[in-house]
Amino acid sequence: MILGIDTSLGSAVAVVEPDGVVRSQRESLDPRGHAEVIGSLIQEALAEASVTAAEITHVAAGMGPGPFTGLRVGIAAARTFALGRGIPVVPVVSHDAVALELLLHEALHAGFDAEDRSFAVVTDARRREFAFTVYRGIDDGGLPIRLAEPALAPRDELDAVLSRDGVERRDAERIPAALLALAAARAIAARRTIGPDDALYLRSPDVTMPGAPKRVSA
Repeated sequence: MILGIDTSLGSAVAVVEPDGVVRSQRESLDPRGHAEVIGSLIQEALAEASVTAAEITHVAAGMGPGPFTGLRVGIAAARTFALGRGIPVVPVVSHDAVALELLLHEALHAGFDAEDRSFAVVTDARRREFAFTVYRGIDDGGLPIRLAEPALAPRDELDAVLSRDGVERRDAERIPAALLALAAARAIAARRTIGPDDALYLRSPDVTMPGAPKRVSA
C-alpha cells in the first residue's frame, strides 16, 4: 500500500494499492498553505481508504520541480511519515505523475500514439517563468520516458523553445498524487530509481544566511 504526497503545486495526498487501484485521493489546489493542510490531507486520505498508517508499506514523495517553500513541506511530510513507520521513501519527479496520467488517459480514450509524439508537462514557476519536462511514450516498466530533465524557461520564450523541437505543450495545474503513487509502485516493481534524492527546487531560496554583523555606532 503506497502513500503518495506532493506539494510542488497545491497539496495532494493519495493511497494506492500496488496494482494501481486508487483507494483515496485528497487535495488542496491552494498554491500556499501547504504546512497548514498536509497533515489533515494525510489523515483524510487514510480514513477514506479505510487503512491505518501501519498498513502503508512505501511513501512516494513528489520531488518537484517546485518552489522552495512549498516543495519542502511535502518532502518533509513524506520522510517523517516513512521514518516513523520504518518504511522506504520512493522519490518521484512530480511531472512524471502528470505525464503518466496524460499517457494513460489519451491512450485509452483518444488513440494517442505515445511512441510518435513528444510533449512537455508545463507548470507555473511564477516570476514570469514556466517549469517544463519533455516526455515521449511509456517504457517496458509502464513509466513515462523522460527525454530531458526538468528545466525553466521565461513565459514569453517557452512556446518558441517547444515548437522548435516539435514538442506539444501540456499545461498542468495540479499534480495527481494517485499517479505519483502509481509511478512509485511501477518503479518498485521494476526495481528502478526514477527520482532524485534531493528536491528539484526551481531556484535558490530567497532567504539567505546573514553576513557579518554590521557595526552599530552612536
